[in-house]
Amino acid sequence: QLQASGGGLVQAGGSLRVSCVVSGIVFDKYGMAWFRQAPGGEREFVAAIQSKGWSTHYRDSVKGRFTISRDNARDTVYLQMNSLKPEDTAVYYCAASTRLPTTASVINFWGKGTQVTVSS
Repeated sequence: QLQASGGGLVQAGGSLRVSCVVSGIVFDKYGMAWFRQAPGGEREFVAAIQSKGWSTHYRDSVKGRFTISRDNARDTVYLQMNSLKPEDTAVYYCAASTRLPTTASVINFWGKGTQVTVSS
């Protein structure tokens, strides 16, 4: 089970951190990722982190603004979002994969989403 939390409403330029607590799998065997889906849009990759946290990957539009991290002692993955823009508004989903989770096709487990809304 992947349980995301921490979404909310924030003004443009603000910051927000979303978290995802994982249970039922051996957390440090899985790469973790965040995807997002805006209204009327397709689910898109945002950020991923390798199982031991040694490498991270980001979509171009969030590089330098978002940071993915994980705490393997707490079975939790985080997404720190800074300098938020209205186009970041979406439902954010955490995801787990035994492979590097940069595409939806390799995801083994999805969490329920958390809404992030950025007002202009």
